[in-house]
Formats: sequence, structure tokens, C-alpha cells
Amino acid sequence: MKTDSDRPAPGGHAPRAGLIARGHAQAADGSCSYTARVEAALRRARDSAAAHVFTALHEESAREAARHADALARAGLSAGPLAGLPVSVKDLFDVAREPTPAGSRLRREDPPATSDAVAVARLRAAGAALIGRTNMTEFAFSGVGINPHLGTPRNPCDATLARIPGGSSSGAAVSVALGIVAAALGSDTAGSIRVPAALCGVTGFKSTQSRVPLQGAFPLSHTLDTVCAMAPTVADCLVVDGVIAGAPLPVRARTLAGVRLVLPGTVVLDALEPAVASAFSRALSALSAAGAQVVEEPLPELAEIAAINAPGGLSAVEAWATHRADMQARREAFDPRVAARIALGEAVSAADYLRILQRRRDWIARMQARLAPFDALVCPTVPITAPAIEPLLASDEAFFRTNALLLRNTIVANFLDGCSFSLPCHAPGELPVGLMLTAPGGTDARLAEVALAAEAALAGRGVPGVQVSD
Repeated sequence: MKTDSDRPAPGGHAPRAGLIARGHAQAADGSCSYTARVEAALRRARDSAAAHVFTALHEESAREAARHADALARAGLSAGPLAGLPVSVKDLFDVAREPTPAGSRLRREDPPATSDAVAVARLRAAGAALIGRTNMTEFAFSGVGINPHLGTPRNPCDATLARIPGGSSSGAAVSVALGIVAAALGSDTAGSIRVPAALCGVTGFKSTQSRVPLQGAFPLSHTLDTVCAMAPTVADCLVVDGVIAGAPLPVRARTLAGVRLVLPGTVVLDALEPAVASAFSRALSALSAAGAQVVEEPLPELAEIAAINAPGGLSAVEAWATHRADMQARREAFDPRVAARIALGEAVSAADYLRILQRRRDWIARMQARLAPFDALVCPTVPITAPAIEPLLASDEAFFRTNALLLRNTIVANFLDGCSFSLPCHAPGELPVGLMLTAPGGTDARLAEVALAAEAALAGRGVPGVQVSD
């Protein structure tokens, strides 16, 4: 069934067709059954290009979902919006009868989950063929995507140099970028969906936190964690979001005419790699040519995040509360870099923690007022393209410097309790670069409309797409 977001926006580029819709169309016309698509996904998941992408494959249950969807398709029926289509699940979500390791060595022998996480259960109910669990940064505590226990998925953007995938949803992004799955379920605490989406050249959507229940997702920071998805296109992200949220967003077709985007002069444009600056500049030109008004403003509030979030930061304080016993008894079992970040929360007092929460509430109120005249804040998702893996394995200093750069822009949406899209904006043959659109919490539908129109404008300028394997 078509929604408003599937129809061309009058006077503008047609929105990029979702690959989920394409998969259903091919099953309906007989050109590629759900079973054939899932078998292709399973083959590609075992390829060397997908090394370290999956921590477990769910072959039989995925095949059963595909067979069920094919049977219903032959009868002219549908099992749901994701019926028979391959979807991956980040390793931090509960899957019934399996442990939930969250990318760690420490929890691989934990008792199995007694039920699916809410988001996983909703994917099943929508007919998704859940291919398997995807690799991630241990306990979701890094934007780099390196995992010393399970190996690091290689970013598919470069065949000659092993580059980081971004994190923490590393395997999720690569599973989409390789065309193995139609979408990937992940989480975003400071950028864990949008950072790997940007570095791998796919689309990521961080919804308002309250939109999708957190039940059954292993926590990093209960204040900032968001359950959300990445996929090849905005339309695909919105299908998955509608499923895991329990209701689709009321998205209408629109053009960029009259859309007001604020481009901050504070923090988010600092130290841009030339390739990022060039791609972002071209993208802004494309959005302006399509009718968007880009307004440059200082937004000095963005410089306050680092100070408000100290000492330690919300993620470190809340992660310490989760992992305190294991950190004290078995710290050697942790990724040392993750352990170092968790340990920052140990010395933060209850008074300091409450002060961070209060100052954040005040900051959100001021930011919402500043953003009220605009449809979205626009900036590069991350200021660099994906760096090589080896130097970051070799140097703690390089690792932590890179991690801070990767999360610097994306954390704005989490601290705002807002919603945010990362859209590919690079040209064919270039390393992936993401353009990010961010808005206050609860404005997900309006932001989705802007993102669909922006994606169409960028596609008109030749931004490459992602193909799901047939």
C-alpha cells in the first residue's frame, strides 16, 4: 500500500523508492521470491566480505518467515510491512532463548533471554525474516566500531584499505551497506546509528527516544538510549520505524520550497576533512537549488554540551551503575578502552549526576526555543571520512581522538532528546559522507518529510544508492 511518502512531491524530485517496497513488488510479480531473497542474504552473510558482521545467524527461522510470506503472496495476501524481507538485529537486543552479549565476552554465557525485546517482537509480527545478530562495539560504548573480542567488520566503501565501519552499530551498518538486509535494527545513544550510517554510505534515523520502547535492549544510558534503525533509504527507515514504534508516522509529501534549515557556526563545522567539507557544500547547494533556505546562525548553545556533560558524562555514570559489580570483579574481561570510559562514572557523585540532568533540561528548553523558527538543524553527520582500522588499533590516543570527533555532532540530537536523520551526500566513487538533519523531540513526522525531500534533491545530484541482494 502506498503512503504519502511514496508519492512524488509536486514540483520537486520524486522521493527515492524504498527497497522494502521493491522487495514486495518483486515477490508479487514473481521476479524474486522472499525465499530466494533470504537465501541470497544468508549466502552473502557467510561471504568473506561480511567477516565479523554477524555474531550469530538465524537461518531456519529466517527461511520459515520467507516461506510463510511466499505462501501468503501466492494467495494475494501480506503477512505485514516487512513480510519475508531480511532484517538484522544488533547484538544488544534480547532474542528469546539466546543470551544477550551486547558485543562482550563477559556476557556470552549469560542465561538466555526468556522473550524477545519489544522491537524484535514487533519485527517478527510484521513478518520480518530476522537473519541474525550483528556485531557491535562492546556494550555500545564507542563510535569507532572496533571490537577486540569478536573482530571488527570492515567498511565496504574501500576495497584496498581496511577502514572502520563506525559504531556502535557496526555490523548493522555493514549488513545494510553490503546489501545483505533490507534494514537493520540498532540503537543510538550518542550517534550509534548515524555515525556508522554516514561512514558506510547508508541512511540512519534516530527517532525521539520515547517513540520505541527500550524493553529488552541492553542499556548504555537509559537517559539517552534510543531504539531505531538504518536502511538504504529514508522510506525504508520509516517503514521499520513504523513497525518498531507500533504506528507509522503521519508523513505527507512535500518539497523543500519554504523549508528553513539552520546551519550552526559553533562546533559542528570545526576541523572538517576536505572531502567532507566538499561533499557537504555540494549537498547544501543541492538543497538550496531545490528551494530550501539555509540560514547561518552561531548557536553558541552547542558549545555548552561538553561542559554540561562533565564530569564523566551521562553515559559513563549510567554505564557504571550497570557494570559496577563486573568492573570491580572482572575488569580484565572488558575491552580496555570501553572499561576506561565506564570507569569515568565511578567518581561522579549523586549531586553531580542530578546537576547534569537539571542543566540538560534547561539546555533543551533553550535549544527548543532557538530551533523553533526552523524545520531542522543541518550539518555534516561526522567531520571525517572513515579512517583506517590499524592505526586506531595501535594507539589509544588516536582511538580516543577519533571517537570524540565521530560523536561530536551526532550527540546533539541525543542531548536534545530530539530526532535526526543521516543521509548519504557524497558523489559516486567518493568515500561516504553523511548530511545530518536534526530537530527537537516529537517532531519526527515533520523531520521525516524534510528528509524525504532532501534525499530526493540529493539523489537528483547523483548520490549513490544501496542495492539489496536478489
